[in-house]
Amino acid sequence: MQKPANGLKRGLSARHIRFMALGSAIGTGLFYGSASAIQMAGPAVLLAYLIGGAAVFMVMRALGEMAVHNPVAGSFGQYASTYLGPMAGFILGWTYAFEMVIVGLADVTAFGIYMGFWFPEVARWIWVLGIVSVIGGLNLCNVKVFGEMEFWFSLLKVAAIVAMILGGFGIMLFGISNAPGTQVTSITNLWTQGGFMPNGFGGLIASFAVVMFAFGGIEIIGVTAGEAKDPQSVLPKAINAVPLRILLFYVLTLFVLMSIFPWQQIGSQGSPFVQIFDNLGISSAATVLNIVVISAAVSAINSDIFGAGRMMYGLAEQGHAPKAFAQLSRHGVPWLTVVVMSIALLLGVLLNYLIPENVFLLIASIATFATVWVWLMILFTQVAMRRSMTAEQVAQLKFPVPFWPYAPMAAIAFMLFVFGVLGYFPDTQAALIVGVVWIVLLVLAYLTWVKPAAGQAALVTREPSFSHR
Repeated sequence: MQKPANGLKRGLSARHIRFMALGSAIGTGLFYGSASAIQMAGPAVLLAYLIGGAAVFMVMRALGEMAVHNPVAGSFGQYASTYLGPMAGFILGWTYAFEMVIVGLADVTAFGIYMGFWFPEVARWIWVLGIVSVIGGLNLCNVKVFGEMEFWFSLLKVAAIVAMILGGFGIMLFGISNAPGTQVTSITNLWTQGGFMPNGFGGLIASFAVVMFAFGGIEIIGVTAGEAKDPQSVLPKAINAVPLRILLFYVLTLFVLMSIFPWQQIGSQGSPFVQIFDNLGISSAATVLNIVVISAAVSAINSDIFGAGRMMYGLAEQGHAPKAFAQLSRHGVPWLTVVVMSIALLLGVLLNYLIPENVFLLIASIATFATVWVWLMILFTQVAMRRSMTAEQVAQLKFPVPFWPYAPMAAIAFMLFVFGVLGYFPDTQAALIVGVVWIVLLVLAYLTWVKPAAGQAALVTREPSFSHR
C-alpha cells in the first residue's frame, strides 16, 4: 500500500535516517537536562531512562508499523486523520510542529550562548540570526544535502559521547586522572551516597518530566517516510537500531558519571562533560565541550526545521494548513514551510533578552507535554488502524508491533501517567496548563476554520439535492 510522495524526492538513505533520529534525541536533554534529572532522582534516574526508553521504543514500533504499511510525508498526522478522524490529524500535526518550534527556540538560544563562550563581545542575537539563516538555507537544498549535514553533525555528537564513556571507564578501571584530591571513583557511588533512590519514589517519578523530554525528537523517523529511498527496508532497520542505541548512550553515560562523581556533584560544577574531561587531564576541556554542544545545537535546529516543515507540508495536503505550504521548489522541497519555521525560530532573538536562566525546566516541560501528546496519539492511531483491519490484512503487515495488544496498551498507560506527573509537581504544572490551552485552541481552530472549509469543498462535489444540515 505504498503511495508516492507527491513530489517529495526519496533521497534519504538508512544512514541518513538513523543519524537524524540520533541527532534529534541526543542533545540538550543529555548534555544539560540529565543533570536536572539526576538531582531529582539520584542514581535511580537510570531506572527512569530504562522505563522511558522502553515506552518510547513501543511508540517507534507503532509508528514503524504504520509507516512501512503506508509511507507518506507528514506520516503520523495523515495516519491520525485516516484512522481517528480529521480533527485528530489536525491536532496531532500542529502539536508536532508546536513541539519543534518550542525545542527549536531553546536550541537557537543555546547556540547563541555557546558562541558567546568564544566571542563574548558579539551580541547573542547576531549568532541566532546567523544560524537560523544558514540552517534554513541548507534546508531549502535537495533533501540529500540535509541528510548528509545531519549525518556528520550527529556523528560528531555520538563520537564525543563514546569518548566520554570510554574515558569514564578508563578513570574507573585504571585511575586515569590528573585531578588531585578527587572523590573515590567506584561503582559503589551508585548506592553509598544516600542510597540508590535517595529522594524516594517521588524523586524518581518527578524525573520523568525531564527524562521524556530527552527522548523527544526520535519520532522524526516517521516524518522521513515520504523521502526514504526504500521505506519498507530502511525504516524497520532505523527504528530497530536507534532506540536501543539512544538508551545505551543515556544509561551508560549516566552510569559512568555517577560512578566517578557522587550524584550530588553532577551539574554543580559546570557541565558533566567538562567534569569528565577535566578528570582525564584535558586542559582544554571547556573548548572540547563547546565544540560538541555547538554541533549538538546545530544538529537539533536542523532536525527541528526539517520535521516541522515536512509535517506542515502533510497538513497542507490534507487541507489542514494553507495550500501554499504544499508548494515544492525545483529541488522537491516544501520551501514555504522552511521559511515559516525559520521566521518562527527568529523569536529566539527576542528570547535572548526576555528568558531568565531558570527557564529550562519550563521549556522542557512544555516540550514534554507536546512530545508525549504526539506519542500518545501515534499509539492510539496504531490501535485504531489494527482494529480497522481484517485478520488477513494484519497477517500481511511487514513490520508488526510486538506483543500486540498488551505492549501498546502498556505504553498508552505510561504516557497518561507522564501527564499526571506534569500536573502533580508544582514546577511543571504551568507546562500542563500551556499544553491544555494549546489543545483547546486547536480544537476551536478546527471547528471554526478547517471543518467549515472542508464542508464547503464537499458541497461543491455533491448533487444539488444535498444541502447544509
